[in-house]
Order: sequence, then C-alpha cells, then structure tokens
Amino acid sequence: MFLVSTRNFPPELGGMQNLMEGLSNALINHGPVKIFADNHEHADTYDQNSKLNIERISGFKIFRKYRKANLVKDFIKQNQIRACFFDHWKSIENIDLETLRKTKSFCLIHSKEINHPLGSSLNKRVLKALGKADFVIANSKFTKELGLKLGVKDITVINPGCNYPIAVSETAREFSKNIYGKASPKLITVSRLDGRKSHHNILMSIKNLLPKFPNLKYVSIGDGDEKKNLEKLRKELGLEKNVELIFSSTEQEKVGLLEQSDVFVMPSVVYKKSVEGFGITYIEAASYGKPSIGGIYGGEADAIKSGLTGYLCNGNDLNAIYDTMLKILSNEKYKELGANAFEFSKGFSWDKIIKNYINLI
Repeated sequence: MFLVSTRNFPPELGGMQNLMEGLSNALINHGPVKIFADNHEHADTYDQNSKLNIERISGFKIFRKYRKANLVKDFIKQNQIRACFFDHWKSIENIDLETLRKTKSFCLIHSKEINHPLGSSLNKRVLKALGKADFVIANSKFTKELGLKLGVKDITVINPGCNYPIAVSETAREFSKNIYGKASPKLITVSRLDGRKSHHNILMSIKNLLPKFPNLKYVSIGDGDEKKNLEKLRKELGLEKNVELIFSSTEQEKVGLLEQSDVFVMPSVVYKKSVEGFGITYIEAASYGKPSIGGIYGGEADAIKSGLTGYLCNGNDLNAIYDTMLKILSNEKYKELGANAFEFSKGFSWDKIIKNYINLI
C-alpha cells in the first residue's frame, strides 16, 4: 500500500493539484493508495467519482496540519506501507523520523516553496523537514540546482507526468472553433493571471505582430490578480477583436481550445520569489501537437527543447518575445515544431514517469 499526504489536490485547481492527482492515479497500478488531503469545496462530489481512497481533513489551517500529521502517523503505524509521498516540505514537517523509518518516504520540491535565503528561519525549517525524507524529488534540473544552493542534500530529478491528451468532445470542438473563428495564426496561454506569466508582455507583442498577422487571435484561459489590469491593457491597445480573455472554463473547453490552437505562449519570468519550476502546461500543449514559447529563468528547459519542440526567450524583453513569435509563426514553422513536441510529450506519460519512483523503493 502507498500513502499520499498532500495540501494540494483536486477539485482545487492548479498544477500541483494535477501533479498529485496524476501521481496518485499512477500508483494505483502498483498497489492500493490511501490519500490524506485538505478539504475543499465540492470535494464530496469529486471523491465519490474517484477510484482513489481519499480522506479529507477540515478545520483551521493551524490545527488542520497537526490533525493530518497525526492521522498519517497512525496510519503508517497500523498498516504495511510500501512508500509515503508528500507534496510539500510542510506535509512531512510534523511526521517524526521514527515513524518515517517504518517505510520509504518521498518529498517533492517545486521551486517557490523552498526559495528562502540560506540560513533564514524558513530555510532551516525546509532543510530539517526535507532531511527526514529518504528521497527528495525535484521537478526539474533547475529546481535541483536551486535546492542544492539552498542546502538541500541528495536531490533526484523526476519530471512531472502528464494527464493529457484526453479526448475532445464535439461540443468542445465546436465551442473552440467559434472562439477562434477564421483566425490564423492561433495563440493560447493556459495559466493563472499573475505577474510571473508575462501576460502583459504577450499582449504588447501581439499588438506589434498584427501588421504582419492581421488575422491573429490570442486566447488566454485563467483567472487571477492581473485580471483587471489585463482587461484594461487589452482595451488600451485596441485588441478586443484579437484577444479573448476567458476567466473560467471547463476542462473540455480548455482542451478544445488547445487542440484548435497553433502555438502555446508562456514566457515566464521571476516574480518576487516565484519562478517556473517546470511548467506542465507546456507538456499538456505538446500532447496536442502544439509547440511552446517559454521563459529562460526556471525549469522550462526540461519541458521545452528549444529549437526542436518550441523556443525559450526572455519574457522581460519585448523584442525577444516579438522575435521569437515571428520566428515560430513565419513559414508555419510551428507545424514542424508541433510534430516534434507531440513525440516528445509521450515521454511524460504517467505510466512511464511512475516507474522512476517505483525503481527507487
């Protein structure tokens, strides 16, 4: 039996939530899985429709983490656990070493959550918590290097698996065709609207591309703190016809729009302490045969092979974004890169990725 303790899990939305769901579902093929996850709105509906054995923990955060830790410790003591998986250093922090020695333990690191100054109180907490795990798993070479600089020892890189492609319904396909209309080329971003994702610079680059590609259409899917700023910028730039901001969508609508697009665009930058640890959405796009434009500051190089499955560029530099977009759109270069991206994405299927974990046990 495997145990998963996670702060991040569906139906809450996000990359880490998808990662922990994919990991848990992949483990089922190797044995029973017990999950301890924070409660969330609509969790009952999700859990009833899931094949996973999920126990939800409710209450105020400060009490919830101790309740969850006690439940995890009791479960390990009362059962034969082949391995435990923790999504975050805070998930393993309150599990004592004596209990963890009864099994093998994995703790995942992603980048932002460990990025605290060396020697600070938070850095010391991170190092103490991660020191309990048998295996510290980084989502990219970048995150491994970051961890080593901050004092983490013995890090193994295992890229996240991808839950895609999933079949697109005819309804979603029609929805997507209506959004894009007769536009060409068709660009897309799927992410939260925050400062790290460079939406502002994407819009300004699109404005500059319109003389060469007057029928271009850009679709952004996601919500967040930058919503009002992006709406304002779209209006100021006169991009109402060329830019569609979709703040809420179903899973089918999302994959329908991915399928109909030509290029995935997300040249992420460093924003405060936040940096792109890997970027699973690049692989999701690749699984539909779409190349990506990503940033140069984080772990994107593990998800995009620049010049082969897309390009990496400086998301802070408008000229760099413009030149990269022009390069990928000219002579329909994106079709060649998209075919490469599709083949590359096959290496990220959870059936393959989970074996990297199993081989360590």
